[in-house]
Amino acid sequence: EVQLQASGGGLVQAGGSLRLSCAASGFSFDDYAIGWFRQAPGKEREGVSCIITDGSTYYADSVKGRFTISRDNAKKRVSLQMNSLKPDDTAVYYCNANWRLNVYWGQGTQVTVSS
Repeated sequence: EVQLQASGGGLVQAGGSLRLSCAASGFSFDDYAIGWFRQAPGKEREGVSCIITDGSTYYADSVKGRFTISRDNAKKRVSLQMNSLKPDDTAVYYCNANWRLNVYWGQGTQVTVSS
């Protein structure tokens, strides 16, 4: 059974930090690009960051310089370190695994940033 378990969300004040984690199982993790998406109330889901199999990383302009994505293939885990959080970062964050035509989604974890 494919599972993507996101964790680490919470309530934090503006300027604070959180570290999200996505634990994967049930598929060949090493082959997959892993991404983080978020969806704020009333808004469409948007891509936040992605790390591909060779370790290359991509970030949305809105989070560049503040967020850092990393992966540990041995532990089948991807982390998203979020620093200097802003109220606009408030959303449900989802992790996603993507390889060719295979796309998997985890359940979300809520991040709330208070001003």
